[in-house]
Amino acid sequence: MRENRIRSIWKAGGAVVNGWLAIPSAFSAETMAHQGWDSLTVDLQHGVVDYPAAVNMFTAISTTDTVPVVRVPWNEPGILGKVLDAGAYGVICPMVNTREDAEHLVAATRYAPLGSRSMGPIRASLYGGADYAKHANDTVVVLGQIETQQSLDNLDAILSVKGLDGVYIGPADLSISLGCAPTFDDVEPPVAKAIEHVLARAKALGKVAAIHNGSPEAALARIAKGFQFVTIGSDARFIAAGAQQVVAAMRAGAAPKHASGY
Repeated sequence: MRENRIRSIWKAGGAVVNGWLAIPSAFSAETMAHQGWDSLTVDLQHGVVDYPAAVNMFTAISTTDTVPVVRVPWNEPGILGKVLDAGAYGVICPMVNTREDAEHLVAATRYAPLGSRSMGPIRASLYGGADYAKHANDTVVVLGQIETQQSLDNLDAILSVKGLDGVYIGPADLSISLGCAPTFDDVEPPVAKAIEHVLARAKALGKVAAIHNGSPEAALARIAKGFQFVTIGSDARFIAAGAQQVVAAMRAGAAPKHASGY
């Protein structure tokens, strides 16, 4: 079976540099994949990507060594099974608030006897190999999102679930849950404290800590602290930022000289 480079990077003690895909386009996904990301996450929770578009995006990512990951819209066995059957090698699941949530997530992403995932790796066997079913349980990566006060209250119970590889912090939603302004990097003190707590407990219990970032500087600082999976930006944000720079430069360089009326 094709290796999951996310696991290989973790085994070597490194951190995965993950990009984010919000544009429902195979060409856009392929372009991003050729830029050298360790992994790319197709976002089915927020934005405009639907399942058929996601399948095409996985196929485009497969033209490179970049690992296809997906954030599912919810902790629901149907969509979890479908994205894995389509070839996703990693899953990020939102709003994992309790041990039971984590157990349901793991069960839906693991074949028996470790879980209840139904057999049918239609495209996954093309991407992963003919022996996909035999090795999928040990290959696919599963991360549950920690983004509420409830998930913080149940953190150790969530982290103790066998088969859950780690937790993924959503700083914006976590900020809202703690009564703070939503942001990725310059979080308020209560959120910063919560992030440090999640990182410490994940490391103590042998799980990976992952987090969403708004800038490379923030991501690098968090890697230095021990995070092993960091997301920076998205295809849509990169397009907007690049376009803004070009337009701003043009406006500044082509400012019209107004003739005097006298």
